[in-house]
Amino acid sequence: MKNVKYPFIIGFLVFTLFPVFWMLKISLTPDRLLFSEGIVAWPSRITFDHYYAVLVEGSFPDYFMNSFIVSFTTAALVTIIAALAGYALSRFQFKGKLAIMTILLVTQMFPIVMVIAPIYNVLTFINLVDSLTGLILVYTAFNLPFACFLMQSFFDGAPVELEEAAMMDGCTRLQALEKITLPLCLPGIGATLGFVFTAAWSELLFALMFINRQSQMTFPAGIMNFVTKFSVDWGQMAAAMILALIPVCIFFSYIQRFIVQGLTAGALKG
Repeated sequence: MKNVKYPFIIGFLVFTLFPVFWMLKISLTPDRLLFSEGIVAWPSRITFDHYYAVLVEGSFPDYFMNSFIVSFTTAALVTIIAALAGYALSRFQFKGKLAIMTILLVTQMFPIVMVIAPIYNVLTFINLVDSLTGLILVYTAFNLPFACFLMQSFFDGAPVELEEAAMMDGCTRLQALEKITLPLCLPGIGATLGFVFTAAWSELLFALMFINRQSQMTFPAGIMNFVTKFSVDWGQMAAAMILALIPVCIFFSYIQRFIVQGLTAGALKG
């Protein structure tokens, strides 16, 4: 039975990684061979001209930096706020708690398209349209409800008796949170950070609607510039997408153990 699962695992890996392989192949194929060779597993010649054009001649470095600033800042803000809110929802009983949790849940039920116009009006009123700050605020607001529930589940799984013992030994509640509970919930913090970072890094609709200036575009919006009215620069687009995978892979290589632990621990209580 153990040997039977390996073909399924290999098949799943091939199915998952094939688009990445095909993007890599297109990014290394010279323009004149993209369509003349037909469908082949690997081009007869390879070139790095597309990578050079993206990194040196194009605006990809600006898109990349904008995306990194927006994604990292959003992930940090959401994780900090969600950790504090999740702790409060998990540990305290207060008037209006059910109403707050209901409101957080209801915010996830509205289609994003419905709220674009009101958000645009708000950003215009506070003069944050076409700015990374406005995009960070929007991403923070939309990722915060789910992150709060996620962090609450991790705090529910942390034994409250450890905090009580620490406070009996002289710690304040804030010290007990810092020294006892947060280290126990570190996998959950890593999972939340990774989820929010990925969501902000790949978000396209808000970036297209609220950003117009070339210098303020994030990667998902900037990559649409490779699609013009009469043509699509497939080589440079594929090269840009391969390059965009690098920071995500590096980021997740550092927090992957927290994500795995967090996703398993968050499903258990006690």
